[in-house]
This record gives sequence, C-alpha cells and structure tokens, in this order.
Amino acid sequence: MELRNLRSLIALVESGFSVSRAAEQLNLVQPAVSQHIRHLEDELGVQLFVRKGKRLTGLTKAGEQVVQYARRALAETHNILDVGRDHVEQSSGVLRIGTTHTQARYVLPPAIKIFNKAYPEVELQIHQGTPQQLVEMALDDLVDFSICTENLAEHPQLTAVPCYKWNRSLIVQSNHPLLERRRLTLKALCNYPIITYTFGFTGSGHFNDTFAKHGLKPRVVLSAADTDVIKTYVREGMGIGIIASLAYTPKQDRDLVIHDLSNLFPWEVTKIAYPKGKYLRRYQQQFIELFQACVSKPGRWPGLLPV
Repeated sequence: MELRNLRSLIALVESGFSVSRAAEQLNLVQPAVSQHIRHLEDELGVQLFVRKGKRLTGLTKAGEQVVQYARRALAETHNILDVGRDHVEQSSGVLRIGTTHTQARYVLPPAIKIFNKAYPEVELQIHQGTPQQLVEMALDDLVDFSICTENLAEHPQLTAVPCYKWNRSLIVQSNHPLLERRRLTLKALCNYPIITYTFGFTGSGHFNDTFAKHGLKPRVVLSAADTDVIKTYVREGMGIGIIASLAYTPKQDRDLVIHDLSNLFPWEVTKIAYPKGKYLRRYQQQFIELFQACVSKPGRWPGLLPV
C-alpha cells in the first residue's frame, strides 16, 4: 500500500470530495489523484466513495473506516519524519497551534513573542476554531496541538496538559446601577440582559450550569465567540457583559468597569492537548514549557492562576 494513495484519499475528504481541489492541495494533476484512488480501491477490493456519475459525493461505510486508519498511518509517518528532522534541523520547521479567539488574542502573544526570538526559523501558524473543531484538528494532525478550555481533556485519544486556571468578570458602562451594589449575586445579574460567550466557548457550559443549580435562568440577549464583540455591544448599551477576566485590558477597556465574579462561578482550566503517541519536536516541547512559564507569572493577567 502506497502512502501517496492514502494522502490523496485524505485530501479528497478534506476538500469536500473535489478532485480538483485535492489535486491543488497535493500539487498534482487531477488524473493522478483519480488514479491513486482507483489503485487504493482495487487493492482493497471495495469502493470507498459514494458516486453520482463521475462525481464523488461522500464516503461509503468502508470508506469512513479506511479514512480513520489512513489518518493514523499518515500521523505515524509524520512522527517518523519528525524524529529525523529533530536530528538534522533542530531549530527550524513549522509550529501549528489550534486555539480559540480568546487564547490567540489575549494569552498567547507574550509566549509567541519570546518563542519567535528563540526560534526565528520556525514558522508559526495559528488556526482558530470552536473547541470541537480544535479536538478534530489535533486528532487529524492539522495542528501540532490545540489550546482551549472545553472538550480537550474529555477525549480519550488526546494527552491534555493543564496550563492555567481562570474565572469570569462582569464588565459594564461606568454609570451602570449594578456598580452601586455592595455585593453582586447571580440573582442580581439575572435582572439585566446579559452578553456572554456562545455555548461551547470559554466555559459557557459551567456558566449555564451555575445559574441552573440555583434555579435561575439568565436573560442572554447576545452571545459571541469573540470577547471583543461582547465588549462592543456592552458599549452600545445592549446589556452587561460576562467575560473571561484575562480578556480585560485596562488601557483599551478603560471606558468599561470590571468587577470580579470568581466568588460566583467555578474556576476553569485551560489545557494544551495533542494526540497520544505523537512525537513532539524539541521546539514544540519548548513552546509548551514556555507557555506554561508565561501563564505562571503572577500579575500578568487579572483572574489567571497557575494550575
């Protein structure tokens, strides 16, 4: 079985079953991709794709199984190649990081800046997605590791490394009546329209569970994956914002007042995750250690604690 046939199979799946896009991705001509698939199906004795005329429209049941094993085989091939590269090119390569907007915008910059100085010949790529997409990116070897709060630790095929704990804060305009209260409660928050994170992002599951445990239902009028979007609509007067405390920047957000809510909500843990058995190149290991060191420095971000 030839690896090029497996690469064409995966490229076809990732390109939405478009032979032309798969060929472009692999820097091949279309007949070569079609030939690779034909050879693979002949070797296995089974059709891998559902066809409508000459067009591929999906995977057969056998195709779905083969794709899973093909991804694993190619991942192991990458591991072997990375072992060799680590002995020849220790300080050059590509580092692909999968993460959410909050991590990319507010937490990663200091670590990336230091890493870039230490490894100037390593190309850094940041791939943003939802927590579920980040799990899939890591498993499919589309990124070297993923960084987020949700989903990573629960997947049995991923090694998840805890990095830091964070909690939430309220952000409001400077004249908001909530600021007159000596003590904020969940019930008090429910009296106002709330702008916070979309379900599945940045601890939103625990956010909803916390209200539910107290028999309360918050009036969420707008949700977004991007903290900057939440801030924008708080400024527009649509409601109060509940964000990750680390996403408040005093210089840029001085028109908004922040109030710590860590006494009301559980602490969340952000993790770095990669497939079990994945070979980490030395600079990849260095980045993880560097990131952990950066987030462990006291006072760099409000509401952030080392694990």
